[in-house]
Amino acid sequence: MKRILLEVFLAIALVGAAVFGFMNQKTAKTATAQITELKKAAEEAENTVKEKEEAIKTAEEEAAALHEEMAAMEEKANQLEAVKAALANGSTLSDLESAYKKEKSLSAERQVGLGAIRMLTKGAEDPATLEAFRKALQMSELGDRKNTICAAQLGLLAAGEKVKVMSDCLPKSEKAKGDKEEKDGHSKDDGHDHGKDGKAKGKDDGHGDKKEEKHAAPHWGYEGEMGPDKWGKEFPTCAAGKSQSPLDIKNPFVKTRMVVTADYKEGPLKVLNNGHTIQVIVTPGSKLRIDGVAHDLLQFHFHRPSEEKIDGKPMAMVVHFVHKNAEGKLAVLGVLLKEGNENPGIKTLWANLPKEEGVEYAPDGVNFNPGNLLPREFDYYSYEGSLTTPPCTEGVRFFILKTTVNIAKEQVQAFPFKMNARPVQPLNGREILTN
Repeated sequence: MKRILLEVFLAIALVGAAVFGFMNQKTAKTATAQITELKKAAEEAENTVKEKEEAIKTAEEEAAALHEEMAAMEEKANQLEAVKAALANGSTLSDLESAYKKEKSLSAERQVGLGAIRMLTKGAEDPATLEAFRKALQMSELGDRKNTICAAQLGLLAAGEKVKVMSDCLPKSEKAKGDKEEKDGHSKDDGHDHGKDGKAKGKDDGHGDKKEEKHAAPHWGYEGEMGPDKWGKEFPTCAAGKSQSPLDIKNPFVKTRMVVTADYKEGPLKVLNNGHTIQVIVTPGSKLRIDGVAHDLLQFHFHRPSEEKIDGKPMAMVVHFVHKNAEGKLAVLGVLLKEGNENPGIKTLWANLPKEEGVEYAPDGVNFNPGNLLPREFDYYSYEGSLTTPPCTEGVRFFILKTTVNIAKEQVQAFPFKMNARPVQPLNGREILTN
């Protein structure tokens, strides 16, 4: 009997020990889980503190930068007030307007200068101020007048006008803000110009303006949301103009006796890939004479295929030589490039293409004569047109030579742009002249 009781007691003790062990194990697991959670919460709290500290540091740096910027702005504001005070009596404006009355027509640069003086003297509400800026903007081809365009756009913006300002014209702080918005994916602008491949890039027109910053929103392109059919949204003349270029050149023609000759000089080679074309900047001295009136050669650039068509057919490419006379009148000489033998002049140019967009490249010891790209014969078609790139300014006289110049198929394919030609535009009753 005692033995049985002892066995029962031992059994009960074993069961109790097992239960006690199980409870202790469960408690230990619970405690371990709680400790793990506490460690995780502590790490998260530590990370949060670090993030807050970094945010505070960034805010302090931005505040310091803002303070410096405000100090600089205050200094500029004081300078501006001093200029306004000096011009307040209006005598400078009066003298300037008297001097300009002797001019037949004012250049874009003089128009924007006049607008600036009027704004400082008469204020932004002065109608003549706005008119001067508008005229300057209308007259400014993007080719060699980017600074004038910027001045006119910023002038109109300062006067409270609703005007689209090129990102290249914006102050550094506004550019940085736009870049940050684009980087964060919150840019309000979808990139307007999508360039040669539909992707937002810093671009330029085919008439001389250097490209914008790589991350700035461009203004127009040959494809995408700001292709040629959309240019009119930002550049009204491109859509509303009645004398736009290029044209499909075909009968009927009107005979003319205008004498056109080119006198191009050799000079140091300077090449620019402005994001829309390959452009060669010409040193002063080369001229196109139209009935004896000299037009200075500013630059020349290329389009693929040719923007002009002859009886509905384009050529492989075209080179446009852009000129301006003393009165600011533009004249473009077009040379059609037909696929055939290798072109020695093109070979030299293509061998010295810039390695990156927007940076002018001047190879050491390399000279070039633009006349190397001209045919011997100077028979031409001529018409009154416009820039073939935004802002599509009209009043440009075109001369398209009838004689083509060869370019090898491989040279066409080596051109960095697969397509950078504006479609032909309506004739709208214009006469096409021929000599």
